[in-house]
Amino acid sequence: MVTIKDSDLVKAAGQGAESFLDLVIDSIRNSVGGAVNSDAMQQLNGYQNSLLAYGIFRDEIMEGGFIQLIQNGYGPYIFDNPFAKSMRLFGAHRFSKLIYKAKKIFDDNRADLTRECSDDEFMAMYEQYEAFDDLEEEYILSESEISGELARFVDDNMDKFVDKII
Repeated sequence: MVTIKDSDLVKAAGQGAESFLDLVIDSIRNSVGGAVNSDAMQQLNGYQNSLLAYGIFRDEIMEGGFIQLIQNGYGPYIFDNPFAKSMRLFGAHRFSKLIYKAKKIFDDNRADLTRECSDDEFMAMYEQYEAFDDLEEEYILSESEISGELARFVDDNMDKFVDKII
């Protein structure tokens, strides 16, 4: 059960869209014991799963890009689920298109991108898959806009993301 204090929501909203989203995403993650695995995902509804996926996506892309996201095992979670469609339904239309473009690269190179590799091979993937560079840059430049779109959707549909506000 995802529970958030009303006072925490008000405070986070006052600090901006990213803080608001972080609070909701962290509350969702905490509701399943902090784990991001198939058991945890089954405890969440589609809205909660999609928002949690966005939090993972944002953290991974901001830290190490698509290569890190995929090598950390999140490629199938992002690209094999209706994440891009959910983002479009949440109002982030441009972001949804970006995800579909990245999915094409992922699908075309899945075996290589998801294989176990050494640190040197991992670093070499950044040069080998430069096709991700423009998408990463586009995301980073529009992250605050995307967070704003998603925060508005979450705020307008809080009951789909949070079970109880205390």
